[in-house]
Amino acid sequence: MPEPRRRWFGLVFVSLAVAMIIVDSTIVNVAIPSIVTELDVDSTGVQWIQESYTLVFASLLLVFGTIADRRGRRLLLIIGVAVFALASIAAACAPTGAFLIASRLVQGVGGALVLPTTLSLINAGFRGRERALAFAVWGSTIGGMTALGPLLGGWLTTEFSWRWAFGINIPLGVLIIFGALVTVDESRDAQSHERIDIAGAVLSIIASASLVFALIEGRVYGWWLTKATLRIGDWAWPFEVSIIPFVFLLALGASVLFVGSAWRRRRRGRSTMLALDLFAIPSFRNGNIAALIVSLGEFGIVLALPIWLQNALGYSAVETGLVLLALAGGAFLASGFAGAFGNRVAPVIIVRVGIIAEIVGVGAIGFVVGPDTPWLPLTVFLFVYGFGVGLATAQLTGVVLADVPLSESGRGSGTQSTARQIGSALGIAVLGTVLFSSTGTVLGSLLDDASVPASTRDRIVTTVVDSAGAAIGPLEQNARTSEFAADARTALSDGTRAAAWSAAGFLVVGLAATASLGSGVRDAEREGRMPPPKTARWAQVRGEP
Repeated sequence: MPEPRRRWFGLVFVSLAVAMIIVDSTIVNVAIPSIVTELDVDSTGVQWIQESYTLVFASLLLVFGTIADRRGRRLLLIIGVAVFALASIAAACAPTGAFLIASRLVQGVGGALVLPTTLSLINAGFRGRERALAFAVWGSTIGGMTALGPLLGGWLTTEFSWRWAFGINIPLGVLIIFGALVTVDESRDAQSHERIDIAGAVLSIIASASLVFALIEGRVYGWWLTKATLRIGDWAWPFEVSIIPFVFLLALGASVLFVGSAWRRRRRGRSTMLALDLFAIPSFRNGNIAALIVSLGEFGIVLALPIWLQNALGYSAVETGLVLLALAGGAFLASGFAGAFGNRVAPVIIVRVGIIAEIVGVGAIGFVVGPDTPWLPLTVFLFVYGFGVGLATAQLTGVVLADVPLSESGRGSGTQSTARQIGSALGIAVLGTVLFSSTGTVLGSLLDDASVPASTRDRIVTTVVDSAGAAIGPLEQNARTSEFAADARTALSDGTRAAAWSAAGFLVVGLAATASLGSGVRDAEREGRMPPPKTARWAQVRGEP
């Protein structure tokens, strides 16, 4: 096969690899209500089924991006796909919610191996106009698989079992591994022999894990005073002050130590997990900040919508998949649109238009959400939202990595992917907390207005919230509680509305963050901060003579 053609075939399998880890999340979103029912998972467990994957994913991206540069990008891609597929088998066979969460943790390891290596391989294999087209193909493949995910997940869950939603990763993984071996060339940074920053890796994991734990578990254990006692084996949290403030302090302390350690290592000329030298590049620095904030608002709402559609509106998993198909269809269309105009319009303009479309779409969803919402306006606004996601995602990636040198592409990809995934993890944690806290508050108020006794009110609220709304159906079927089902639907709808508007608020902040995105190195050259020749420019950025 001629080398140019082989490279483009390789891009297909590289894109399929990242699409596999993306489509898995969309399938899981649709399957969540069925998982709750079969495995008796509470609302906190629902968040952890999502977060366990995202948390490990975000924590390890920097580590694996660096290792990929040194040990081989194709090698880590293949290992990651294999780990992800094997963990999918375990998830499909999970007998309990805890086992499923553990399987998702391992899936996160596989996903963290895959994502930065796909971006790094594209960065290493394509240049100029071809790179813009390659990122468009990468984004379009993700959009297409994302479009397939909700529908496929809904069909598998309805016709067979939610377990088949994980089993689909097995044949896809085999196909990707075979294709990568045949069409993707190995690449690595042969000049780097530095040891991995183990301390930085550990500190980054502690910081992100403790922050997400505190955000998810705060409503359970209490944000300040102890609401429920944390127990680990025979040990129990002994203080009236909740453990959550201490976990937040742990996250803050680990973050400070992580950055401080990276600065010290860099001053000594040693490798770091955080690409501090790359943050001297305006496009890389500002793009990562924008990517984190935008991701916080983008994907947290996807946790709320399937729960609301199935438990408040009574949709089946297939019907939920069909509704969410509008979001994915918009993303797919936008990915192709961005590829066609990526070389004619400044990427940052496309990013901003995409974020504006996201704000309009998700904000409008907040206005139409209710216990009797028709499907048509919902699908229209989901399409607009998805179109914005498709415009912003691939182009923002291109902006962040545009001026990153080939030898640093793994660390650069890992850093920008980490920014996105930390944003996604925080989005799921924050918006999940908004969803369930708002639902509980509104339902409690509605039951008080109906003069329901306090003990009954508290029991109903706890049952609805802990089941993530799955208890609404049984409430309606029971003659003694059927009158409360309508209030529960209203409360879950209000919680979803609050989550949607919170997501829109974060996206507004993300849009403001893109104001600092210029045209990268060209801005620096005009301002006299960097000499234009590439070798001199990178010597200055890296602190070399």
